[in-house]
Amino acid sequence: MPNCFLFLVLAGLLAFAAGCARRATPVEQGNRDQILHRGIGAELTDFDPHLASGTTDHIVLSALFEGLVAEDPVDLHPVPGVAERWEVSADGLVYTFHLRADARWSNGDPVTSADFLASWQRVLTPSLGADYANLLYVVRDAEAFHRGETSDFGTVGFAAPSPSIVTITLARRTPYFLSLLQHWMWFPVHLPSIEASGAVYQRGNAWARPGKLVGNGPFTLTSWESGQRIVVTKSPTYWDAASVKLNAVHLYPFESVDAEERAFRAGQLHLTDAIPVAKIDRYRADEPELLRIDPYLGSYFYRIDTAKPFLADVRIRQALNLAVDREAIVTHILRGAQNVPVSLVPPGTGGYQPPAVLRTDFDAARALLAEAGYPGGQGAPTVELLFNTSENHRLIAEAIQEMWRRELGLDVTLLNMEFRTTLEARRSGNYQILRSSWIADYDDPTSFLDVWRSSSANNYTGWSDPAYDALLDEAAGLNEPAARFAVLRRAEERLLTAAPIIPIYGYTHAFLIQPSVQGWHPTLLDHHPYKAVSLRPAP
Repeated sequence: MPNCFLFLVLAGLLAFAAGCARRATPVEQGNRDQILHRGIGAELTDFDPHLASGTTDHIVLSALFEGLVAEDPVDLHPVPGVAERWEVSADGLVYTFHLRADARWSNGDPVTSADFLASWQRVLTPSLGADYANLLYVVRDAEAFHRGETSDFGTVGFAAPSPSIVTITLARRTPYFLSLLQHWMWFPVHLPSIEASGAVYQRGNAWARPGKLVGNGPFTLTSWESGQRIVVTKSPTYWDAASVKLNAVHLYPFESVDAEERAFRAGQLHLTDAIPVAKIDRYRADEPELLRIDPYLGSYFYRIDTAKPFLADVRIRQALNLAVDREAIVTHILRGAQNVPVSLVPPGTGGYQPPAVLRTDFDAARALLAEAGYPGGQGAPTVELLFNTSENHRLIAEAIQEMWRRELGLDVTLLNMEFRTTLEARRSGNYQILRSSWIADYDDPTSFLDVWRSSSANNYTGWSDPAYDALLDEAAGLNEPAARFAVLRRAEERLLTAAPIIPIYGYTHAFLIQPSVQGWHPTLLDHHPYKAVSLRPAP
């Protein structure tokens, strides 16, 4: 009996100790279970790849869908995706893709050439209002169909000779075409599941939701708590499921970079989307193994609604541009973690060197303001600067607000809204100056410059210049890189002289990452194919 009593006491003490033991953090548990916890910044705009419009969307959609080609995890060069191989005609205009026999949708249906053609027809149908439909304009007659100049989709350069073959005929040689195919606008969607939920060619269809969304990527959408968490789990129907090491990815939106950094420190995240600029120096000094600053093809800028009376005057826009001290912002606010820009397009994009147009010249800015009729800011209306919620965005906006007040005498009001609200303000033109950014969709300067075409659905400034459009058209017809880049430099200089945008800095990607994350390589587009990622459990 005493021995039995002693055993029960010891068992009770062990149970009590186990109950008091520290619970594993999500990161520690995730390392054991191959579940990645990732901060994604702002909430995604849409699970429908044809309606998505931001870099956050790619973070999620690249887990759920796959195009004809995929990306190498180290340098993002095109590798086989749904297409196991392809050929290109001698003139560079016709691409023939051979689909793999084991490509499947998450409901088990085969992925066929008809799925791709139907998906691209959906993108180009005007009633859908796909913001990035212009990325398909490289295809013969795609632009004419999208603009309603023809209603016959059969004239567009897409064909499906058999269920396993897709051919694409381009309007002109496009050296970066295979990389362009990695954009989510080229992803196929499952038309039967869309039709089951509503109209295929209209916004508002709720097909892209947990329990309804049928994708063809390495993961499936399991749950979505708006503003809190998105969970995707490994798909058993994906053709390369054997190579996918992660069992799930949990994706967390954060409006606050401070809150995201706290979650990382608490062991709730394997990696963040960003880092508060005020903490960069601290991590550099104390925990450099957690800080990553990777190259990134992106530009941070302010977009101007040129339809607003005060801002319609190019001299005003030029004055605002000249009165921004970019060197001070990068050095003192961003702690040297970003790049001082010379133009909109980051130097080296696709081998391109942009014109060195941007400069700070307060005297010239004041002279332009006076010439426009507002000496020292007298008589000028209050200017509104809108930015989405972020401590980093606020710091930059406050610095520029002070520069414009001190140097130009302008009264600038700062407006802070959540990300989705700023997107709606951008779409409706309900803003004066708007914090914006552009991350390259592919490694070529046209990824930045085509945005400002008169026809671009992503322009949102009201600025239109036929001469600018003509220069881009001229460059598109040139095959020799030096000649093409020379014309693109003329176009970029024209854009920045008209100043519908004010570039502030060139991006790098500064973020925090746990040492347990494997296969997360520095890439220029900040794309990281999930099937190449794994987690190393603690020894």
